[in-house]
Amino acid sequence: MSKVQQIASAYSELQKKICRILEKADGKAVFTEHTWEKEIGAGLTCVIQNGNVIEKGAVNYSFVQGEFTPQMGKLLGEKASHYAVTGISSIIHPVNPHVPIIHMNIRYFELDNRTVWFGGGIDLTPHFVDVAEAKAFHQQLKTMCDKYSGAFYPHFKEWADDYFFIPHRNETRGIGGIFFDRMKPDHTISFEELLHFTLELGNAYPKIYAGIMRKKSKLSFTEAEKKWQQIRR
Repeated sequence: MSKVQQIASAYSELQKKICRILEKADGKAVFTEHTWEKEIGAGLTCVIQNGNVIEKGAVNYSFVQGEFTPQMGKLLGEKASHYAVTGISSIIHPVNPHVPIIHMNIRYFELDNRTVWFGGGIDLTPHFVDVAEAKAFHQQLKTMCDKYSGAFYPHFKEWADDYFFIPHRNETRGIGGIFFDRMKPDHTISFEELLHFTLELGNAYPKIYAGIMRKKSKLSFTEAEKKWQQIRR
């Protein structure tokens, strides 16, 4: 089994784990699964809806590969003939407007010229900002990042703030989080450490959200607050 296939297998297993943790936290809804397959690859789309806490959400996995086109080369500044990429992407929309929306993704990209990199991120979009919750969320991310490099959290936080900035509203999308892309192994961090970092982020994601769900899912809310939630979406 090649390196990219091993990572694809690990991400596939992680997708299942994420779904089971979120199902347990919701206590009602379960994920429906749709397997898809195309010429360039395959994946599994998992959707959850109409739960006690989760109104609708998805945890999607894919593994695709194919010809590395000149257009891709121009965009990425690389020369290669073949690419392979695998990853997980997820978003959860809650029923209760006091529970925030959450996004998470991790991915691995490999070229046949031996160039590899990782990317991903996680961010929280509350409808009503809870300062204590925001601080706790960012502290969890900093603690995780600091295991690998003291430079990770400040750099990835700033990256997320820029990436999720909405120019026409002159505001950020939610309270941010971390975002990173094209992270390549070098003398400061190994391939195995970068892989483990993405896996740790993926594992932390449902646990972080399950904690928020337990804390806030039963808070009362008004029609006006529900309307505001729909506007902010």
